[in-house]
Amino acid sequence: MSLEFVDTNILIYAYDISAGHRHDRAFALIDRLGRQRLGALSVQVLQEFYVTVTRKIAAPITGEVAIERLRMFSRWPVYSPLAHDVISAAELSQRSQISFWDAMIVHGAVQLGCDTLWSEDLNVGQVIDGVKKRSPFAS
Repeated sequence: MSLEFVDTNILIYAYDISAGHRHDRAFALIDRLGRQRLGALSVQVLQEFYVTVTRKIAAPITGEVAIERLRMFSRWPVYSPLAHDVISAAELSQRSQISFWDAMIVHGAVQLGCDTLWSEDLNVGQVIDGVKKRSPFAS
């Protein structure tokens, strides 16, 4: 089975207890990916996760708890971009008409060999460079 890349918003919902059904679905997805060792993410996702869950959600978690989550997720395959990856993502952004930050996420998924990207951004079912966008919230 191929790895499945998790975008920041899904990771945040998994730890945002105020997110209702989105929390439940995101947590179940993260739990499954962890148990099956199929989850993948990027340094960008880890950075955005830490800032958001400690400062920007309705019920922020403590820095200590967030750091423990970072340690846990750093055991997953993590994509660490270099300068040439930024250029590749910029080209992907131009070619696919998506934001640069979304292109960095898609590029990371491609580099890790993922065929699935879990996100609430982009369009459900959209395929970019062989990576299919899915949402745990789609009916």
